[in-house]
Amino acid sequence: MSAPHDRPTAAELVEAVREFLERDVLAVTEGRVRFHLRVALNVLGMVERELQEGPSMAAAHAHRLERAGFASDADLAAAIRAGALDDRYQEIKALVFASVIEKLRVANPGYLEDEADAG
Repeated sequence: MSAPHDRPTAAELVEAVREFLERDVLAVTEGRVRFHLRVALNVLGMVERELQEGPSMAAAHAHRLERAGFASDADLAAAIRAGALDDRYQEIKALVFASVIEKLRVANPGYLEDEADAG
């Protein structure tokens, strides 16, 4: 099946805007505008990573939930709160840990690099 849109893709467009802001705009801003530009650059980076990796991460997450016997995060959370998974601690810990790692890979991969350097 082919995509309904030609190139540039949404990810490529976001990357182009982010690169323009980093290369051309960041150097000529200061103070409050520079701070908000840095926030915007971080957001664009997150959107880029989610567009690139989001579908495969969502599929992997759904597969982990299904393997553990849950249809959703809400179902998993309810079972954890109810104590129904206490005997499966290591399995559930690994599932949640994998999900957190994927969230960090999108939100701020630098946190993972910092942790690897510290360990």
